[in-house]
Amino acid sequence: MSARMDGFFADFRSRRTLRRIFVAALLAAAAMPAAARAAGGYDGIWTVLIITQAGNCDPAYSYPFRVSGGRISTAGAADVSGSVGRGGSVMVRISAGGSIATGSGRLGSSTGAGRWSARLSGGNCSGRWQATRG
Repeated sequence: MSARMDGFFADFRSRRTLRRIFVAALLAAAAMPAAARAAGGYDGIWTVLIITQAGNCDPAYSYPFRVSGGRISTAGAADVSGSVGRGGSVMVRISAGGSIATGSGRLGSSTGAGRWSARLSGGNCSGRWQATRG
């Protein structure tokens, strides 16, 4: 076999090796939980400002929360739980001082926004929320 042909086959083998590595990386990514793949870019500590627009709730509340692998959890005094899905869609539940609120919206790379509502013994409240990372 000529040196030229050896070079061609060596190049082919290295491309095949690269392709195998690429395929293995794709399979590993596919094996990750969907929420972790979809929401990993939103991981970190966020602060949410909850603004009342209707009802007799306090005018505004602020709580920190943590996003890790698509799961929202408490990072402060309130009990915060929920999830971040593909494209940053958010579903969240916040409880503090006997009050419970639910919300939905969307997170971006460093900010987010959405709507919330609460059913309380003294009546219903609702409004908007905005979040910042960091």
